[in-house]
Amino acid sequence: QVQLVESGGGLVQAGGSLRLSCAASGRTFSSYAMGWFRQAPGKEREFVARISRGGASTSYADSVKGRFTISRSNAKNTMYLQMNSLKPEDTAVYYCAIQPPGGSWSHWGQGTQVTVSS
Repeated sequence: QVQLVESGGGLVQAGGSLRLSCAASGRTFSSYAMGWFRQAPGKEREFVARISRGGASTSYADSVKGRFTISRSNAKNTMYLQMNSLKPEDTAVYYCAIQPPGGSWSHWGQGTQVTVSS
């Protein structure tokens, strides 16, 4: 059973940066693609970024492309999201999840709050 724990959220001014981490338990971390999602108050959860099992392939939502970078360390069982040039509209609870081969997103973490002030 994989468990995910997000950290690194906080309050930052517009234009600032944060780095989120998603630590995973279990020995099969490298078997899964991983992703970041976010949910703002009153809105549905939305996709932010995805990284393949080995880390060679990444994809991003248009709203964060060029500002956010997803990465992972399979040796450390950890995934990261480097967020630069933050905007107030990036304010949300950020979640990580796994995606087994051919499967759906699952094993959501508890989330970490990111607040960007203008």
